[in-house]
Amino acid sequence: MLHPSKRLLLSVGISCLSAFIVCMEVRAEEHRVEVLAEAVAADEVSADIAGKCAESGIKVVRGSNRTVCEIWPCKEWPLLADFQPTPTRLYPFAPGQLIGVIHLPRRGNDFRDQQIASGWYTLRFALQPVDGNHVGTSPTQDFLVMIRAAEDTDPANMDAESLIAKSAEAAGSSHPAMLCLQPPGEGAANEPTLDHNEEKDWWQLRFGGKGKTSDKQSDVIIKVVVAGHAPE
Repeated sequence: MLHPSKRLLLSVGISCLSAFIVCMEVRAEEHRVEVLAEAVAADEVSADIAGKCAESGIKVVRGSNRTVCEIWPCKEWPLLADFQPTPTRLYPFAPGQLIGVIHLPRRGNDFRDQQIASGWYTLRFALQPVDGNHVGTSPTQDFLVMIRAAEDTDPANMDAESLIAKSAEAAGSSHPAMLCLQPPGEGAANEPTLDHNEEKDWWQLRFGGKGKTSDKQSDVIIKVVVAGHAPE
């Protein structure tokens, strides 16, 4: 039998080791954001889609060097005239509107925790239906849906039926592949940033771009969950 003092030392040692392991696990799961100097790969998306995208992109990295995703926003987004945000409708985009392009270098997961194959996808704006099938997914209707770039070559707004069908095909399920948009918050977004919602374990990318109505241009800030998913 161990002497009480030795039992205490052993207990302290185990506690310290456990804390160290937890710390290392948390650190390994940390994410960061980098700016990509290169443009969208011209051989992966249509010329018309690529022509709408910014010449530089955003990379989200987990741990030391594991790329979660790469995103190229559009150079400019058409905005709905006289749009006023509400607690459940945040962004002045039209459903089906092209928002950008995303590249998954390896298999990932969407906001519903569906597995999404590696590859290139367009990102289009969508509104979650207000019905009993979507309660608890998100307090807002605003989402980005992913469509295989090979199946989406025209930058014009996509009709709702095609939007849902093509995005569900990308997820290999009956539900669209989706990323959840969050309130953009206050302040400028001169550089892309990443923050962690610890309660929900969401990593949220915040970046800025230019929007335009028929008569004026304005700054637009987008905040989207790029890692993490809705509660089960």
